[in-house]
Amino acid sequence: MTPFGEKLRAIRAARGLALKDMAAGLQVSPAYLSAMEHGRRGKPSRRFVHRVCQYLGIIWDEAEELQRLADLSHPRVVVDTAGLSVKATLFANLLADRIAGLEEDKLDRLLKDLDPAGTAGTEEGAGTS
Repeated sequence: MTPFGEKLRAIRAARGLALKDMAAGLQVSPAYLSAMEHGRRGKPSRRFVHRVCQYLGIIWDEAEELQRLADLSHPRVVVDTAGLSVKATLFANLLADRIAGLEEDKLDRLLKDLDPAGTAGTEEGAGTS
């Protein structure tokens, strides 16, 4: 699951919306919306996020937050370390190799180091999916 998908699912659940009803309102298939919620689709486009905000009546700060989460929600990240230090390349490769086996508490610590202000947190809190 991605940060955007987790937030979208939480909003939908809080409003008591069925997946098929929200999908119809957004003019997408239920399969597409489910895949978006579960991180099986690429990063959502700005247009899709805008349609979600319109459909749900989300404005201002909450809309900006949803877009920020969408920007952080590509399920297949590519890290370009060309021109960076050997340590940066090593870190990126080790992370790619080992991320699936990292415990939630380790992910929480890494997130805290990389994002001390907590701006990348999700609805349920960092480290949950």
